[in-house]
Amino acid sequence: MSQKQTQLKDYQNKDFERGRSLLITFIWYAVSNIFINSYLFPSYTLKRFLLRLFGAEIGIGVLVKPKVNIKYPWKLKIGNHVWIGENVWIDNLDKITIGNNVCISQGAMLICGNHNYKKSEFDLTTKPIVLEEGVWLGAKSIVSGGVTCKSHSVLSIASVASSDLAPYSIYRGNPAIKIKDRNIA
Repeated sequence: MSQKQTQLKDYQNKDFERGRSLLITFIWYAVSNIFINSYLFPSYTLKRFLLRLFGAEIGIGVLVKPKVNIKYPWKLKIGNHVWIGENVWIDNLDKITIGNNVCISQGAMLICGNHNYKKSEFDLTTKPIVLEEGVWLGAKSIVSGGVTCKSHSVLSIASVASSDLAPYSIYRGNPAIKIKDRNIA
């Protein structure tokens, strides 16, 4: 029996909507590499200003640490008093919504895009991510597209969320499973 094979040469990405022109995207990449995805400019105020300038919705008290990679700020909404740690990668090929009082620890990844392995053309698929109020993503954790981390859920260090996290619950592993309830004193 002959099986069809993946043909990356046929990949077109034709249905993906970047949301801004190629020129604006290139300007964003340049600005981001100098001011956001860099150790050179530690000013939170400057980072918030630049993210807003490029279309992000940013609340008050948002802290964006050095070396944060944000693909498309115009597809990003961040609530109030959010901490985004060093080396966080926000690969928002789709909309990412981050609620108030969310902590995204060092090296965490929010990845909205994937590929359809069932098609020979390996089509890109994207789904939004939602982090509700009080969520904590541990260092080096990963949240994939289509996932909602419900209110005050925790994704432990180096864990992978490929399905929704229940509110006030702590998850660990790959794939992440609930290990206990989160009780806040």
